[in-house]
Amino acid sequence: MVSVKEQYEAYPYPDRDPADEAKRLVMGSPSHPFEMDHWLWRGQRDWTQPLRVLVAGGGTGDALIQLAQVMTSAGAPYEITYIDLSKASRAIAEARAEARGLTGITFVTGSLLDAADHGPFDYIDCCGVLHHLPDPTAGFAALRAAVAPGGGMGFMVYAPYGRSGVYPLQQAFAALFEGLDPQVRLHRAKEIVKGLPEGHPFRANLNVNDHRVSDAGFYDLLLHGQDTPFDVAKVFETCAASGWRLQSFCVPAQYDLSRIVSRPAGMDDVTAMATAEKLRGTMKKHFGYLVPDDEDRPLPGGESHLVPRIAIRDMRPLAKMVAQGRVLPLTIVEQKVQLKLPRETAPLVAAIDSRRSLGEIAVVAGMDPLRFNMVWPKLAREFIAHGILHYSSLGLPR
Repeated sequence: MVSVKEQYEAYPYPDRDPADEAKRLVMGSPSHPFEMDHWLWRGQRDWTQPLRVLVAGGGTGDALIQLAQVMTSAGAPYEITYIDLSKASRAIAEARAEARGLTGITFVTGSLLDAADHGPFDYIDCCGVLHHLPDPTAGFAALRAAVAPGGGMGFMVYAPYGRSGVYPLQQAFAALFEGLDPQVRLHRAKEIVKGLPEGHPFRANLNVNDHRVSDAGFYDLLLHGQDTPFDVAKVFETCAASGWRLQSFCVPAQYDLSRIVSRPAGMDDVTAMATAEKLRGTMKKHFGYLVPDDEDRPLPGGESHLVPRIAIRDMRPLAKMVAQGRVLPLTIVEQKVQLKLPRETAPLVAAIDSRRSLGEIAVVAGMDPLRFNMVWPKLAREFIAHGILHYSSLGLPR
């Protein structure tokens, strides 16, 4: 079997060119500081205090570069430690950071199982890594040992149902190509995939496309030697066994059974989310935020000083659609969503500019506090559930 380290030395993943840093910043969830602030620190972190971060299994650097660039642009102090087994992946991540002139990053070639030796950390990013360990629970536990009190972790693990057809091919290729070099395995697997019958579950799966993007994507998807998918139940079981508690998935609406069917009375939350995952059937990955299981970490409330942050620069066109009673078309992960807000929320939608506090939004929208407190939750509930809006003070004057 080709080891995980050997794979990523041959095919660093995801495939990235440092020259592209001049024209784009790869963004995503988790590990955008707005999201982190919302889910971990009630949208009220003191960003004048340095943020100590671990990027565990950092690969070619997507999370690393996003975090460092957003923090740098906001003028917020940080220290980031990047750890990965692959020297080839590390070289790409380093080159990307250099291309942007990013500092405050320590690069380490090593295992995330040794994370506590470098900590403690206020925040840990670990995406696309834990499911590739021989013992994923040990990986979760090692990262739990590295988090500081009040800290948390953003994670991503592969999910089974949206990756239907992937795992039988991984198993077949492992049996066929034992002992062969990565390059030979890749060539032969590509030829086989070309000839798969129309009815094969992998060919019928419209959710997966990494194999079409790059050789690294093909190898990571179909030739990986260690890949353990997590359904919702396994996420919760592993957290319980390793000292973590799920604070939230990044897009809670995906896991809300009541948005699909009537939730049976008495059904517990984990069963409800697991049932929603099965009914949706398209989730390839689970993204979320974890906190230590011995900490009570409340979520943001409706305090007037909170600042809602949103990636859309001009909300007025959306506000017009809301005022007309039209649906807002969204693409959330693998799902297309039609979101309809009450017309009365339109003035609030228009007033969101990622700088105004809730109190200021109420004034701009012409709503007294009583009216605002009745209407704002109708907007916030939907935007937060779909991962559109988060509360954060990052980059704002104190």
